[in-house]
Amino acid sequence: MIDNKSLKAALDEVLKGKGSRKFPQTVDLSINFRGIDFNKPENRLNLEVPLPKGRGKPIKVAVFADGQGGTEAKKAGADLILGSDSIEKYAKSKLELKKLANEYTFLAEPKLMANIGKSLGAVLGARGKMPKPFVGKFEDIINKARRTVILRSRGKYMPVINVAVGTENMSQEDLLENISVVLDVVRGKVSESGIKNVCLKLTMGSPKKIG
Repeated sequence: MIDNKSLKAALDEVLKGKGSRKFPQTVDLSINFRGIDFNKPENRLNLEVPLPKGRGKPIKVAVFADGQGGTEAKKAGADLILGSDSIEKYAKSKLELKKLANEYTFLAEPKLMANIGKSLGAVLGARGKMPKPFVGKFEDIINKARRTVILRSRGKYMPVINVAVGTENMSQEDLLENISVVLDVVRGKVSESGIKNVCLKLTMGSPKKIG
């Protein structure tokens, strides 16, 4: 069982390495599982978690949209608008699409989702970067996309999740809140007995087991 005291103690230890690099390091959370057959597709994890205190660094959002949809998304703060012609363009260049996927989080008009899946799904899906269809207020959807992380089990056989829960520049209180939310989501999907251990680390630091 992971309590707030053990979580805070582990984070204290990890943050001793704060400022030791020339760039802001991320705070990474690793969750190792036991007794779960990840060879079975139904047991694999693919969960979206909006971090309440954000990710601690700028996240670029690209929106697949045409016409008025693209105009509204741009006004709402989207960093890049990709029209229907962009789908065809990137379908012809996997290298350029991979570069784009490394830089952006994607949203899309629902009417474009089928074409995106058919043309770009092989590359974006493998990276957990398939666009989410936007429904509702653009500002809310874009802001949520900037805060959201994906919890994905690695491959078919590796019982582990790795996710960045913030950066070393964030306050300890904000990091603790983000970590607690992620752990609660995982507990809602996997029983406590299915969690072998949980570790925290900075990008270039050594892992510290919680508890």
